[in-house]
Amino acid sequence: MKIAIAGAHRVGKTTLAEKLLEYFSHYELRPEPYYELEELGHVFSETPNIDDFIEQLEYSIKQISISEDNVIFDRCPIDLLAYMKAISDSENIESIYHRVQNVIKEIDLLVFVPIENPDLISCPESELSELRYQVNEILNEWIWDFDIETIEVTGTLSARMNQVIKKMSQGQ
Repeated sequence: MKIAIAGAHRVGKTTLAEKLLEYFSHYELRPEPYYELEELGHVFSETPNIDDFIEQLEYSIKQISISEDNVIFDRCPIDLLAYMKAISDSENIESIYHRVQNVIKEIDLLVFVPIENPDLISCPESELSELRYQVNEILNEWIWDFDIETIEVTGTLSARMNQVIKKMSQGQ
């Protein structure tokens, strides 16, 4: 099973992914494309820009395409597309959107981690809190448009884990 965890930054995606990996020890965890690309020597700009997100999106698409089953992706192309839309609404992303629709079909379960109210994980202004909320809003609009099994998880880490485990057991 291929599982992708989607959401804006600082919502607990990585924490959830790492906890799921403890539970499903036979799975592999693919870190965010940003971190994998950094390890490969890519230098990102200080302020997020379209080119950086395109680079991450291409990497994410490649990782999904070449990965076998039993993998958890910390972030997926839908997130990256939402960031692109948030930082440059004038950017024509229609063709990229269709590419994401095609590759996301390889995902068996999309786990959406939204910003909750009250916000469980605060985001200092220095960490682009406005962008975080914009991306969350875009994801809330888009996430259900992709024709794959999707679950929105909320609450504590334990509650989120239980929601994913329950959803996965229903699919078996």
